Amino acid sequence: MPAPEPTLETALARYLRHVTIERGLSPNTVEAYQRDLEVYLVVLAARGVTTPAAIGSADVTAFVHELRDRPEPLSATSTARMLSSVRGFHRFLLEEGLVERNVAADARPPKLASRLPKAITVDQMAAILATTDGDDERSLRDKALLELLYATGARVSEVVDLNVDDVIRSSAESGEGEAGEHGTADVIRLFGKGGKQRIVPLGSYARAAIDAYLVRARPLLSARGKATPALFLGVRGARMSRQNVWLVIKARAEQSKLGLAVSPHTFRHSFATHLLEGGADVRVVQELLGHSSVSTTQIYTLVTADTLRDMYTTAHPRAR
Repeated sequence: MPAPEPTLETALARYLRHVTIERGLSPNTVEAYQRDLEVYLVVLAARGVTTPAAIGSADVTAFVHELRDRPEPLSATSTARMLSSVRGFHRFLLEEGLVERNVAADARPPKLASRLPKAITVDQMAAILATTDGDDERSLRDKALLELLYATGARVSEVVDLNVDDVIRSSAESGEGEAGEHGTADVIRLFGKGGKQRIVPLGSYARAAIDAYLVRARPLLSARGKATPALFLGVRGARMSRQNVWLVIKARAEQSKLGLAVSPHTFRHSFATHLLEGGADVRVVQELLGHSSVSTTQIYTLVTADTLRDMYTTAHPRAR
């Protein structure tokens, strides 16, 4: 007797397990897939579809129309992301033999407008970093945090996941403690999407800030909570969350009085843009950012091209 056909809910659970275990995607990415696909299953259920084999091309089209025709339609970016989740789910169904064909293969997302990353200038970045000058434990921590973000271009999720042991010191005694006597922080070990590891060098400012934080601030913060290997700690001694980092950046940006909307990604964009403006090779920047494809990194070359064009238009006597 053949096994009963799985329900859509069962198939979704298998897919989420697949992307978590076999593909090694981050919890945040898996949660995003789950949210998108749960919306998809609601639309399918309303159309009387309860099993993978019962899904047709018209059902996928109906889902796209549902996103587009809402009272408050999703943006083109959000619609494209949700459709990407659906297509990945259908590829999985085909690979697992749960369907005979991929009915979402021809579904196309809406065309996205080209958006350049938002970067701030070197002087503006310096002004924000200057707000962390101080000898109190919070200032020392914030300086180490923001200098690290700017020095490495790390994603905020990568930074909050850092442990003390991920700070690799130049001394042979590295890893034996937090004190400066064990060497100077030299590089940082980051774990990106899919658990991919990369080693990123630290500039002198970030090295000094991290060393000062580890010696003079982290022990005080750590004493307020349970023992944790986390590099960056909140005021109660626990690992900082992504929200904590956002709040620190927002507060420091407001303190700088630049009138700029600044986020953790602003630091990442500025890191890449300033490197390219300084003459770094795009392949090097790709490695430092942890991009799997150089095409993702090349968007930053458009930013620097715009800057050059603006400078040319302003400075050249026959540019206008």
